[in-house]
Amino acid sequence: MQQKLIIDTDPGIDDAMAIHYAFAHPGLEVLGLTTIFGNVFVPQATRNALLLSEQAYYCVDVAEGAAQPLVQSLNPPSHHVHGAEGFGDVSVKQPYGMQVEISAADYIVKKCRQHSGEVILCPVGPLTNIAAALKADPDLINHVQKVVIMGGAVWSPGNVSAYAEANIWNDPHAADKVFAADWDIDLIGLDVTQKISCDDADFAHLRKAAPDIGGFLHEISAFYIKYYYSIFQKHVCLMHDPSALVAITDELLFGFKETPLSVVCEGEAVGQTMPDERSSRRPVRVAVSADVQKVKSCFLDICATADKMKRNRMASHAGS
Repeated sequence: MQQKLIIDTDPGIDDAMAIHYAFAHPGLEVLGLTTIFGNVFVPQATRNALLLSEQAYYCVDVAEGAAQPLVQSLNPPSHHVHGAEGFGDVSVKQPYGMQVEISAADYIVKKCRQHSGEVILCPVGPLTNIAAALKADPDLINHVQKVVIMGGAVWSPGNVSAYAEANIWNDPHAADKVFAADWDIDLIGLDVTQKISCDDADFAHLRKAAPDIGGFLHEISAFYIKYYYSIFQKHVCLMHDPSALVAITDELLFGFKETPLSVVCEGEAVGQTMPDERSSRRPVRVAVSADVQKVKSCFLDICATADKMKRNRMASHAGS
């Protein structure tokens, strides 16, 4: 039985890694990719999501989402981390396909009602679309299986300020609304993702195993590794978004601590994700530890099969 999934994404180098992991994983059925600003502007995010699905020959809906945050002004995209087009120095072409006609928020509501209780929502960018879906349909909380978020830094320092992780910082008001909603949330944030990294040899291995998709991941990883070298003086990249997907397929590789959360929405600490024990909010399961080697192996082993899975889809399509 495959787990139904909607990935809300701003692709993004590590988004591309996470999405190709999801496409290649036999236990996942990706219903849709909903797009958001963050690493890139939202039209670029939509184009990149379409390109990734076409690259993998994976038939999936792409629904475009919010172009800016709920309240605050739009922060500049993370071009220094992901490149001007989202895929490092790799040139980006136009996709063949088009996004679906409805907005990301409406798409999320429609699909989660259509498959009530069966869909995991996995946002790996700012949470604006998820907050908009909640506003459009407050009963959404009763139709989603759970929400697995890549974002936040609860007991660790941020990565865009001393306090904040990028996805939460990019729309703190939306994040606070999502944490206030009465549904199950797993937060895969910097408390754990800063411990999980890959290096050039890992991606070279993927290129060898899957020359097409693994080769693409190897190419885009070079820019990402260069960025992290400027911070850590190590030739590695942190695996933020892929870790959230591995936490869906292999949850037992992570250790969690439960606490209600709220988000600082203004001032110096804007975007800080804080334990809020005095609130009546439902506790969030915050990932605080992981079997790092097994998480990494999970990602690499599944992505090594990406070309084979693509060929299977092509053969199946040709035979139908």
